[in-house]
Amino acid sequence: MSRVLFVTGTDTGVGKTVVTAALAAAAAGAVAVVKPAQTGVTADEAGDLQDVERLTGLTDLHEGIRLLDPLAPTTAGRRQGVPLPSVDTHAKALDDLAAERDLVIVEGAGGLLVGLDEDGHDLADLAARLSTPCSFVVVTRSGLGTLNHTGLTVEALRVRGLPITGLVIGSWPVEPDLAERCNAEDLPATTGVPLVGRVPAGAGQLDRESFRAAAPTWFTVPNLAQ
Repeated sequence: MSRVLFVTGTDTGVGKTVVTAALAAAAAGAVAVVKPAQTGVTADEAGDLQDVERLTGLTDLHEGIRLLDPLAPTTAGRRQGVPLPSVDTHAKALDDLAAERDLVIVEGAGGLLVGLDEDGHDLADLAARLSTPCSFVVVTRSGLGTLNHTGLTVEALRVRGLPITGLVIGSWPVEPDLAERCNAEDLPATTGVPLVGRVPAGAGQLDRESFRAAAPTWFTVPNLAQ
């Protein structure tokens, strides 16, 4: 059965794009990657999907809307005077893609509750509107503060009845400090959600061949994206 896997984060800049690319590289079958809203880039600049293509070679990539200001999509759209697609429009597009792929990976903008359309609907609202079975991967930081931020994101998903596949640390250092080592143990204990992956710091700078070869080893659950 086709599935949609949402990649959300506890905050902006936690490594969602590299995790998205790693999941795509590790997955089997026909995979598409979707970015419903890309902000902070011009029409000619490389966005997150171009990073996914650079790292994986995947070309089945779909960007919903592109906005200039590096802000939440609702804010950027309002400032630019650009009408945003509704979450219902995004949901139909995802269901249509999933009908012809083994997996659709969706990278959110910022955190879970960042607005995607003019009515303020967010990634959680989008997931709730799908007909296709879906789940979430929560990308989190390794250092201090991550227990609280991750717990809040997990709680928001649970309150809405949205399934969670697991947590992934978006940038795991070569030499983790005491807090980071403890957080790796405490994240699943405090949230009740398994830690299913750690992406090494600097992974986004690897060449395509090295990235594709290494990506499956960063996840502790076989076929995480299946």
